Amino acid sequence: MSSAYPEVYLVRHGQTEWSLSGRHTGRTDIPLTAAGEEAARKVVGRLPAIDFAAVWSSPSQRAQNTCALAGFGDRRIVKDDLAEWDYGAYEGITTKAILAERPGWQVFRDGCPNGETAADVGARADRIISELRAINGPVLIFSSAHFLRVFAARWVGLPPEGGAHLVLDTTSISVLGYEHDLTEPVIRRWNEI
Repeated sequence: MSSAYPEVYLVRHGQTEWSLSGRHTGRTDIPLTAAGEEAARKVVGRLPAIDFAAVWSSPSQRAQNTCALAGFGDRRIVKDDLAEWDYGAYEGITTKAILAERPGWQVFRDGCPNGETAADVGARADRIISELRAINGPVLIFSSAHFLRVFAARWVGLPPEGGAHLVLDTTSISVLGYEHDLTEPVIRRWNEI
């Protein structure tokens, strides 16, 4: 169902070795796997035929390559605020390994030592949202799972920690928009694979 109001299409990057193994991949620049590249090429066929007013990407090569393989590389504008959560000391470590050392840990509640908290990521998401709301047209964004989860929570007015209740698979497509008017932001579709 399309809307008369601007929509924001979110694409999580394709599979990487670390996303496949569950390792936290924030600022480490991991390339796409062959399967991730193939899935990225199929993204364009899964999007409606829309003339996007803007195409934005995280600075990571996994997001930028997903964008390029999906056919939007020539329109891509890199936005530093779209970067994945900075996991600090937990970079490259699985949740299972973190829980063995720190039982009960949750990234959305506890953040990461020497990295970001949910509030830090939420502040970046809020800056992107402010920019988006000044664009009168559909926008396509390529980024990573935890950032996009916080972004969606902030879009609908939830605290950044609300992203804990949203899950995103690699190369999933989600759509944010509005319901009755521009004062009612909603999640229109989520995690379509």
